[in-house]
Amino acid sequence: MKRAEDIEIIPIKVEDDGKIPNHPDFPLLIYKSVFEDGDNIPAILNSNDWSGEWLGSVHPFHHYHSNTHEVLAVKEGHATLQLGGEQGEVVEAEKGDVIILPAGYGHKKIEASDDYANYGAYPGGVSFDMCYGELEERPEKLENIKEVPNPECDPVFGQRETLLKFWVE
Repeated sequence: MKRAEDIEIIPIKVEDDGKIPNHPDFPLLIYKSVFEDGDNIPAILNSNDWSGEWLGSVHPFHHYHSNTHEVLAVKEGHATLQLGGEQGEVVEAEKGDVIILPAGYGHKKIEASDDYANYGAYPGGVSFDMCYGELEERPEKLENIKEVPNPECDPVFGQRETLLKFWVE
C-alpha cells in the first residue's frame, strides 16, 4: 500500500440535483492507485473500523445510502462510474483505486471490464439502506444524511487527518 503523501487524492463535489442529494458539506474522494498487488484490502479496511465488507460491483443504476458513508476499493479490473447522480462526474476506477462516498452520494456503474471487482465497506459496519432518488423517500433521507457522524478513521490510512482534512464540519 502506498503512503498517503505518495498518492493523488481527488475531491469531487456535486450539488443536489433534486433526486440524488449527495452530501451537503463533504466531497467524495478518490485515492488513485493506493493499493498494490498483495495488499489484503479487507484487512486494511477492517483495521480502520470500516467493515461489513462485500466483494462485487457497483449497481448499474443511480442509488445512494442515506444512513452511512461508503468506501469502494477496486480489487481488479477497471470501470466507468458516474458519481453524484445524472449531473455527476464520470470517472474511471482502476485496480488499486479507492472511492470514499459520503452519505447521500449517488453512484452508478456505466460499464466495466469482465474482471472488475471492488470491495465495499462502511464505518463501524453499519448496514446500509438503498435509496433510489424517489420523491417520496427524499424528506426522510435528507434528515438521515444530516445525522450520519464522521467516521473515526480514514478507511485506508487510519489516521483521521487524511480523510477529515477534506471533510470539515
